[in-house]
Amino acid sequence: MRGVQPWKTNRSRVLRSAETSAEAKLWGELRNRQLGGKKFVRQAPVGPYFVDFLCRELKLVVEVDGGTHSTDAEVAADRDREAHLRRLGYRVVRAGNQDVHENLGGVIDELIAIVEGRA
Repeated sequence: MRGVQPWKTNRSRVLRSAETSAEAKLWGELRNRQLGGKKFVRQAPVGPYFVDFLCRELKLVVEVDGGTHSTDAEVAADRDREAHLRRLGYRVVRAGNQDVHENLGGVIDELIAIVEGRA
């Protein structure tokens, strides 16, 4: 059972209130068990990180990458973060802001394939 950690709850709330338009758009497709009946949550703490979207049942993390994921240092930090999440047993799927805005159907199709065990 997860223990109560008020600082993590507060941090999650702050991150949710500052979501990007791409995160809001994707959340509209993930919320209320719309994707294969699986429950997703937003800005969830996993280890030392907060992930954009998490399905605990599938140990699936969905990250939406924007303009702050383009420099060498940011790419390296993302790589380290992803490696840590994988060591914890999570599968990490990344979608760019542009993908979410211009090809939301393709992003959803990829996630459905994962949820259904086809990918």
